Amino acid sequence: MRCPYCRSDNTEVIDSRDSVNGESVRRRRECVSCGKRFTTYERVDQVEIMVIKKDGTRQPFDRTKILKGIVHACEKRPISMERMEAITDRIEARVRANGAHEIESKKIGDMVVKELFRLDPVAYIRFASVYNNFGSPEEFRKVVLQFKKAGKPRK
Repeated sequence: MRCPYCRSDNTEVIDSRDSVNGESVRRRRECVSCGKRFTTYERVDQVEIMVIKKDGTRQPFDRTKILKGIVHACEKRPISMERMEAITDRIEARVRANGAHEIESKKIGDMVVKELFRLDPVAYIRFASVYNNFGSPEEFRKVVLQFKKAGKPRK
């Protein structure tokens, strides 16, 4: 494994842990050359799933895009990276459990919205406002009111 800082291939594993769901192994590594530490994840290489975008184009499933969206929605919220990664793991597991080689991006987005609804009201509203492409403050207001009617998220 190459060091992301100095590009040396002389690194050592200093800690290994299974993820919460047992689907991956988290490894803390230290570069022997520069001394910096970084984290890697080891996962089973699975059959490639294609995501069908709104415009009909297809691209390979990329869990990092889901995680980036969740991280952005949870910015400055009291939510650990571990919880965000666990949500991403659950969504990826659902996508792969489906058994299909293709999935619509809308279905993935719907899964993220449901997870964030249960996690945090602000993260949910942030993600939903971008995901649903609100065109007016009134649309935003409707989502906030829906959230209030549904009650507090489960933590």
